[in-house]
Amino acid sequence: MLFSSPLFLFLFLPVVLLLYFLIWRKLRNYLLLVASLVFFAWGGVSYTALLLISITFNYFFGLGIGKNPGSRKSRIYLAAGVMVNVLFLGVFKYADFVVDNLNVLTGILKFKPFGDPGLILPVGISFYTFHSLSYLIDVYRKVADTQKNPFSLGLYIAFFPQLIAGPILRYHDIAPQIKARTINSTSFSYGIRRFITGLGKKVLLANNMGFVADTVFGTPVDQLSGTLAWIGLITYALQIYFDFSGYSDMAIGLGKMFGFTFMENFNYPYVSRSIKEFWRRWHISLSTWFRDYLYLPLGGNRVSKYRTYFNLILVFFITGLWHGASWTFVIWGFIHGTFLIIERISKNKFPNTLWRPLQHVYTLFVVLLAWVLFRADNISYAWSYYGILFGNASVHPDMMIFSKFINKEFYIFFIISILSASGFLVKTHTYLNEKMENLQTQSVFLVESYRIVQYIFLIGIFIACSVYLITSTYNPFIYYRF
Repeated sequence: MLFSSPLFLFLFLPVVLLLYFLIWRKLRNYLLLVASLVFFAWGGVSYTALLLISITFNYFFGLGIGKNPGSRKSRIYLAAGVMVNVLFLGVFKYADFVVDNLNVLTGILKFKPFGDPGLILPVGISFYTFHSLSYLIDVYRKVADTQKNPFSLGLYIAFFPQLIAGPILRYHDIAPQIKARTINSTSFSYGIRRFITGLGKKVLLANNMGFVADTVFGTPVDQLSGTLAWIGLITYALQIYFDFSGYSDMAIGLGKMFGFTFMENFNYPYVSRSIKEFWRRWHISLSTWFRDYLYLPLGGNRVSKYRTYFNLILVFFITGLWHGASWTFVIWGFIHGTFLIIERISKNKFPNTLWRPLQHVYTLFVVLLAWVLFRADNISYAWSYYGILFGNASVHPDMMIFSKFINKEFYIFFIISILSASGFLVKTHTYLNEKMENLQTQSVFLVESYRIVQYIFLIGIFIACSVYLITSTYNPFIYYRF
């Protein structure tokens, strides 16, 4: 079940919200856990069984860690818990990848190839595995108490707003909110606004950009022109941003409706002036998770410079693999890690000493080129696509191909996407809000009219998204790969 589906919008969410505010407060967590399991089971009951197994194992590992904090037994339970979670993720996400690569080797050595494991990637496994690891490590570090209630732990791991697309939540941040939280009209109203904003990003912007990107990347490379290749790459960059950030906005909004506060996950990454800044703005919950649970325990930058470089490369190797079981994702991670090392070697003189517009150009250029690997099905296609981008095209732009999707509607959504991704629309909104606050005592009518216009605008976005979802069959879910 997707947030951006009529079933979720008009049945699941209203029913859960209604029941949530009708039942006794002490039963609300149990309701949310049941609702989360139903939400997850919609994609396959077998997936839910795996999720329940994960929750059960981590519950007992957590008890073992917390029983003798700081002791050798505690370290053994932690090591065992981490190994089981990593193995769990590895088997279901990377078994096919490992077998495929082993079969390349067996082919060279003339050995009998291994059979295809045929495992289906469970939706959201990367996210809930990282939640489980966060719980075990937080308990071991004594920054959170052991969760004695298995249903509360289950809610943390399986809570449906963040279950399949993040943000990745830290246990020590969420544990107090599971225990007690408050909801008022202000936070609930904010949650609705944030959810509709995210829905608009996903349905109106990401889907429209994604249709063009899928059309281009679905075209054989020898039929692409340089212009089409660049259009496909830029629209994919916009699609993945609005898809990810839109789902994060919806998750944050849903959390607010139920009294939870989730961390921000995106902060206009495409305005960055370095790769380092990009990773402070892109998928913040993931980058900070790797920083706190992997990079810093490895020594971070407190070790020798070469060990620091190794730590960076290792972290981004794992970051690439986390996103997908393919060498394209691994190379994507290596590209980002390499440029982070280059920036560190220059002691931030590069790109900071460049003319400011060139800093933006440099960052966008690296990020865009890396996205080719993220989107391509294999390295061969990515390599050929790079050739088309830089003039190795054997065809001229076909205006008939352009006319299929490059129309007035595309231009409108493309311009809105650029303005939104650059932060221009939010800055304009903030500026107008400040102006209205200053006019609060001078013109109540003008201020109230502005608020009404905002509400009408949000309702319009929701109606537009609903019509799109009901009438269109194009609503991709890119998180199946993660």
